[in-house]
Amino acid sequence: MDLKGILPVLPTPYNIDGDVDPAAMRRVVRFALSAGVNGVVYPGFASEVGELSSKERGEMLRTVVEEIDDATTVIAGGTAETIKAVVRCGKQASDLGIRLMMIQPPINLGRNSESVVSFMRNVAEALSGMKFVFQNAPAPRGSDIPPETIVRIAEQVPEIEYVKEETLPPGPAVKQILANRPPSLKGVIGGGGARMILEEYANGACAAMPAVEIADVHVALDKAWRSGRKDEAKGIFNRTVPLLSLQAMYRMRLTKHVLVRRGVLRNSVVRSNLVELDAGGTRQIDLNLEDLGIVAETAGRQADAA
Repeated sequence: MDLKGILPVLPTPYNIDGDVDPAAMRRVVRFALSAGVNGVVYPGFASEVGELSSKERGEMLRTVVEEIDDATTVIAGGTAETIKAVVRCGKQASDLGIRLMMIQPPINLGRNSESVVSFMRNVAEALSGMKFVFQNAPAPRGSDIPPETIVRIAEQVPEIEYVKEETLPPGPAVKQILANRPPSLKGVIGGGGARMILEEYANGACAAMPAVEIADVHVALDKAWRSGRKDEAKGIFNRTVPLLSLQAMYRMRLTKHVLVRRGVLRNSVVRSNLVELDAGGTRQIDLNLEDLGIVAETAGRQADAA
């Protein structure tokens, strides 16, 4: 499968008591599909993956697969601290018909290519037929693996078909990986909440993995860029910057607040220990939504109709 375009990482909705909410997840998936995304990722860091039990991960991933359409790729998040845990996630995904996983190697492996190669080879051997997106995140969330090491890892683990490059600045790394990649590596995907999406695309990235709350805006940007309307893409991007800057601080609280405003979720409950969203922050987010042409009057409509 060839990845391109906008591939958002889906949040994990909870009910007011803090339990996972499959019905709300179905609404999130339908929202993403209505935005025209090319694929979805679940679970990832933006899904609060570290706060989910194995059972919850499996239940919500199944919900995503049941709600998705045949034209849209599901990429299963498989990041975990041990090979055994990653393989367990991979088997959950494989049982659901998913053939592509995104994995960030454990931070304790550092930037040592031999250790990372050994980790990925063991996972690949245990998950025959599965292909991988190798996630390279900046410190402290990741190991900031340099481009030349990424290339060596991809050469030795041909099951890695894509790299999600999130180190900063991403442009030079994207360019260097693509210039030296082995034939088995199909492309490089941008991350970082799409805060550097134009630089990533200008250096050859084939796709982007932002959060989902403004997926329709990101799809419009992507289509403009691919159609050669670079000024239009730049204009759209410039309008997203204030909101995405706030997202870097509020993270999943912002994603869920916006999804409530857009009528997709009924609440913005999170499990993660995040910066609180106060009245001033809420007002700033809502003003940014207005600048993007997204109005709060739709709040509750989709949720109430579901």
